[in-house]
Amino acid sequence: EHRCRRTKLMCSLRAHYRSFSFSASLTNVMPAWVINKYGKNEVLRFTKNAALPIIHYSNEVTVKVHAAGLNPIDISMRGCYGAATMAMKRDALNMKQSGSGFPLILGRDVSGEIVECGLDVKYFKPGDQVWAAIPPSVCSPQSLMFMSVTQVSHKPKSLRHVKATSIPYVAATAWSAIVNTGGLNKDNSSKKRVLILGGSGGVGTLAMQMVKAWGAHVTVTCSQNAERLVRELGAGDVVDYTAGPVEKQLQTLQKFDLILDNFGGESEKWALDLLRPWNGAKYVTLVTPFLHNTDRLGLADGMMQKGVHYRWGFFAQRGPTLDEISEMVDSGKVRPVVEEVFSFAQVPRAFQKVEQGHACGKTVVSIEAQKE
Repeated sequence: EHRCRRTKLMCSLRAHYRSFSFSASLTNVMPAWVINKYGKNEVLRFTKNAALPIIHYSNEVTVKVHAAGLNPIDISMRGCYGAATMAMKRDALNMKQSGSGFPLILGRDVSGEIVECGLDVKYFKPGDQVWAAIPPSVCSPQSLMFMSVTQVSHKPKSLRHVKATSIPYVAATAWSAIVNTGGLNKDNSSKKRVLILGGSGGVGTLAMQMVKAWGAHVTVTCSQNAERLVRELGAGDVVDYTAGPVEKQLQTLQKFDLILDNFGGESEKWALDLLRPWNGAKYVTLVTPFLHNTDRLGLADGMMQKGVHYRWGFFAQRGPTLDEISEMVDSGKVRPVVEEVFSFAQVPRAFQKVEQGHACGKTVVSIEAQKE
């Protein structure tokens, strides 16, 4: 198996094609759910004429998507969160006119099949079953300027597409927060104490399983109806945030080596006091002001106070990440947590489900007509 695979992914949330071809003599459009302006769920529009992505460079692949996953960031991006920053990343030279970034196609996780490879692609061939996490800067296939390098990996052999697509984006996010930012890995996590604030969502359930497999003790906060799920996934202590002030409940426990915060907000005011002082303990929050305040805040990666580190976590693509997670899935150390599956025709309902919050796992869209 080759490792550290890094290739360009050109794909989108699209319907099943019975006769799928990239020949110029055949169709160059596809069905898709798009947005032509920012707003609430009513801005979602179905079209049969979205531009079909094609290979432009020799290190690109095209992927026929069998299933796609939705994440809270898709809801935020539908409402314009990070629009200026993402537009800058998609068009760094400012070559496109204002407003030309639409239509946008949302969706961060894909699982599907390689249908065409560039001449320099050595690790994949047509027919390979793959999964990938699409960065927020890739929302539209209309122009190569919207594309950026992302990660494609062979999906776990033990999972079908609907289950597989629940993992890539949250895996890349959790890995970035825990390993790249938090400093934990499979070699140094034994007996470490990890607190996950908001443990029943996509990132929380994946992060929990990762550090548990590496030997850490995991404490999570969640609602009472998610307690059984998080205990099955490996949580040692579970704190019900609906049963009174969560910070007071957590203060009765031993202090932590790492806190992963999926909520942000008020938790930042008391969470640092739950960390072990002067032991390299870290508080990593995924809810950052970065995209709202890029010009003012710059690219600072954290600060230190009271002997503990405060850092912001971001989605980041690393070559080996999905390969590592795939191995953990096939070995039974990590399993997908899918809360609900919607058909391609039900994409607006899927967005509504994610927007409601309080998730117990991921929301997935099945593109294929047959059941996965």
